[in-house]
Formats: sequence, structure tokens, C-alpha cells
Amino acid sequence: MGFESFVSGRYLRAKRSEAFISINTFISTCGVLVGVMALVVVVAVMTGAEQKMRSMILGLSPHLMVLSHTGNVEDYGPIVEALENTPGIAGVAPFVQEHALLRGPRTSAGAVIRGMDLHRSNQVVDIGRFVSWGSVEDLKKPALDGQDKEESFRPGILLGSVLATTLGVRPGDTITLVTPKTTLTPFMAMPGIRRIAVAGIVDSGWYEYDAGFAWMELSDAQAVFRMGDAVTGVEASVRDIYGVGDVRRHIQRVLGLPYWVQDWIQLNSGLFKALELEKLAMFVLLLFIVMVAALNIASTLIMTVMEKKKDIAVLKAMGATRRSILKIFIHNGMTIGITGTALGVSAGSILCYIQDRYGVVRLDPTVYPFGELPVSMELLDVSVIAGAALLICFLATLYPAWQASRLDPVETIRYG
Repeated sequence: MGFESFVSGRYLRAKRSEAFISINTFISTCGVLVGVMALVVVVAVMTGAEQKMRSMILGLSPHLMVLSHTGNVEDYGPIVEALENTPGIAGVAPFVQEHALLRGPRTSAGAVIRGMDLHRSNQVVDIGRFVSWGSVEDLKKPALDGQDKEESFRPGILLGSVLATTLGVRPGDTITLVTPKTTLTPFMAMPGIRRIAVAGIVDSGWYEYDAGFAWMELSDAQAVFRMGDAVTGVEASVRDIYGVGDVRRHIQRVLGLPYWVQDWIQLNSGLFKALELEKLAMFVLLLFIVMVAALNIASTLIMTVMEKKKDIAVLKAMGATRRSILKIFIHNGMTIGITGTALGVSAGSILCYIQDRYGVVRLDPTVYPFGELPVSMELLDVSVIAGAALLICFLATLYPAWQASRLDPVETIRYG
């Protein structure tokens, strides 16, 4: 052990007559611990929320979509071919997206109807993995009704779990779908009405999707909304989700007008920017807790310097240099900072592990897009937090250490 480390350790282990300094050292360490722990937990929650929302979005939405400024896409074959020949594209599928009113035995509710190609859509968005009751294959199974030959084959529909609960239905039940496309009669314009069989329940864990979305087979959706062979657009998945911008720009150049291409980053840029800004704001605010603890370290060291004036003078008289005295008190303060930071990171990690493993903190799914508080610790985040805490603690030690190194041993021994 070096000379400076030995003396610093003796000063940290205060004698009974110096218990006040020892208590201050403990409080300073606890302050750093609490500040670092709060930073680790909050940043882990913000990171977890961002990752969870990204996972949900990419699990339920395509990576990019090709739409037309003129409305529905009549001939989508060339678009599918162009996308399939684009490097980086993993899957391509046409889709239909329209709004409709669904009527069940309990009540009515509006929903977004997504028509999907069962042979292609699982390469883009695999809804099947979210089906908790029934199956995607049941969409093509007819529901017989002997009373009306026109209704002998009913298209199937997958309902979000919250939407199904609102309507009061389960797989095998029949609901009424009312479309905004009207039919002119001698008396009035009648909306399109169709009986639909519930084929399954989709439970994605995202309240907005589970409460407002329903899925049908592509040809059934085209028939229900009287679209003929047209589709709303073509969706695709990419191999590199973060390189989707380059793929989007390439496709836009190839297709040109009247088509326009949107990717998942564009569609959700506001959400992720807000999360990043909130994460930064929380980091800065909670960093002030560490600063307060660092001020406690500075005050503790100042009191130690005042208490140990004669000791410092004797050390200098025996040959200790200013640099050695500076090192003693920097080492003293950094010991507090390192101990508090290490304990804070450990405590924060334990809390994050408990939440991730057992889901102790639950959330209201009607307010938040997930049922429990998500956490995700990343090495970079923890490293930045620990580095920032140690830097603040180091800066707090400089003034007291500098003051100690400037003590005049002759004056201190004579008048101290």
C-alpha cells in the first residue's frame, strides 16, 4: 500500500472523537448510492420502454409500405416484383386497410380492418404468433347457415382481444360488419352490411391494437369493401430494420410517382424522439442528486482538512510534498465516490432484475402500451452513469485537496 493510500485509509476510519466526520462520510456515500441507483433504474426503464415499444411496433406493423397518392392500387403486381428485386427486402405482401363498424351481441365498436394475404403476410407481419384463441387458418373455413344460401359462406375475422371483449364475442360467434361503402336503392343509400364469423382472438399486449384492429383474408376484405382486385398498398419487411431508410429511398426512386413509400421510423419518429428526449431529461435531472451528494463529499473533506491541520503540517515537516497531500484527500473523496457508485449500480441492477424477472410494478394497459414496467439495462448506459458520477465526485474533491496541500506547516504548528 502506498503512503498516500495508507494515510487516506486512516482518515476514513475516524476515531471515536471524530464520529461526526465518520457520519458525514456515511451520509455522503449513501447520497452517491441513492443518486446512482435512481439513475440506473430510471434510464433502464426508459430504455426498456423504448425497446418494448419498438418490438411491439415491428411485431404488428410492416417495416415499410408503398401507397398511392391516387387512392387504391389497381395493379400491384409490378410493385411486388420491384420490391422483391430490391436488395435488403425480406418479404413482400399486398394489403387492404379500411375502417368499419362492428356490431356484436353486446355493443358496437369502430375498428381498422386489415386484409392480409395468408400466403405472403407471415413473411412481413406474423399475426399468427399473437393469436391466443382460434387460428389464422380458420379465416378460410366456411360457417354454414342453412337459412340463407347467400350467407352459407361467411368470411372469417380475427379480433383484437379488447375489441372482442367489448363486442362480447369469442371464436365461432358471428358479428355484423358495416362498411362506409354505400349502395344506392330507390329509397336511400344503404351502407354495406355483411355477417362475419369470428375466427380467432389476437392478444398482442398493445392496448391500441387489441382495442381497435381486426384482420381478414385479403380476398374477403376486397369483397367486403367492394374493391375488386385493388389493394390499399403493398407492405414489406427488411433484413436491417435500422437501414430501412436507404431501402425506402431506393424504392421511391424506382417506383416514382404516383407512389410514395413510408418506413416504420418515419411513421413513429415523433414517439421515439419524445422517448429519447425524456430519457435525456431524466438523466440530467437525476444527475443533480449525485451533485448534491458530491457537495456532501466536499464538505466532509473540508471538515477533515480542518480537523487534521496539525497532522498535515507534521507530514509536510517530515517531507511529504504538496502532491502527496493532494493525493491523500483526492483518494479520500474518490473512495467515497467509488464505494457509493459501486453500491448504487449494484442496487439499481438488483431492482431492475427483480422487476424484469417478477414484474412487481404493474401498469394499467388502458393507459400504457404494456402491462408491466419494462426494464432493460445496457452496458453503455451503466458505464455513462458510473463515469458521470465518478467525474462529479472527483471534481468535488479538488478544492478541499488543494486547500490541504497549501497549508503552511510552520504557521500551522505554531498557531494551530
